[in-house]
Amino acid sequence: MAATTSSVPAGVGAYRRRRPEGRIDPGPRPPGRIAVVGGSRNRTNVALATHWRALGLDVALVSAADALELLGPEDLALGRIDVLPSVDGVEPGLLGLLLLERRGVPILNRAFGLLAAHDKLLTERCLAAVGLPRPRTGAVRDPADPLPVSPPLVIKPRFGSWGVDVHRCATEREARACLRALASRPWFTRHGAIVQELVGPSRRDLRLVVAADLAIAAIHRVAAPGEWRTNVALGGTIELAAVDEAARELAIAATRAVGCDLAAVDLLPLGGGRNVVLEVNGAADFEDNPVPEGRDIFRDAAAALGLDRNARLQA
Repeated sequence: MAATTSSVPAGVGAYRRRRPEGRIDPGPRPPGRIAVVGGSRNRTNVALATHWRALGLDVALVSAADALELLGPEDLALGRIDVLPSVDGVEPGLLGLLLLERRGVPILNRAFGLLAAHDKLLTERCLAAVGLPRPRTGAVRDPADPLPVSPPLVIKPRFGSWGVDVHRCATEREARACLRALASRPWFTRHGAIVQELVGPSRRDLRLVVAADLAIAAIHRVAAPGEWRTNVALGGTIELAAVDEAARELAIAATRAVGCDLAAVDLLPLGGGRNVVLEVNGAADFEDNPVPEGRDIFRDAAAALGLDRNARLQA
């Protein structure tokens, strides 16, 4: 099946230079508290607070409600609110991030950015708005609704993660049967399902971690034997990846398109050195990502985000 929409535009670099309104420009910050706003179920949230404290930063992992009690304009919050394990929405806390912002607290990963990353339909619209390549994507609210793309296709929750309820369908008959089987799921009842063009048949994708317009890490995720989904939660493995500048530029542009400051971007290969953006994840796990010898992904993130005046990104 033909790959998606547009190719990587020559204007990606120009787009990077346009900072979306409201995003703060990372830079060295004076002493103040840093709150990683999210839950401890997400292991990378815990690791961020632990590693950044080891750098001498005053940082804590807190809920949005606690952040409202603790933080002032001299402090900073990093939004790391994840999707619910039930994949029917986002964890509580987005409203808290909005209230912090209105109080003048600088926010990295603002509420809209996290929502745009977690809501796969909104992600597609943000990517489309700046002409980035992505799979053709639509949504259905009823199993009988017209399919927004032709098979082969993928059906998934709108707020999905971990490969939960992600299905590949080769024909319309399979897609209809899949939608009927999923229709009783709470996530389907609330939001319907995402129907997306199948880009493949690769069992391997490329994930880049982007911090403040810098790609600080890259891995390949490889599907487990007998599996096509690359999620580590489904037995997928990860390995260090070398990436070219085009992939870096695309991942950075995707992160900016949704309005996140620290996120992971999943790219799928089309061949010929081209990729499409599959997903942007504002609360991705990356504590186990392999990195080149001598690198520290948490120190690099702190340096890129301007949180540690003593940290310097290595070439």
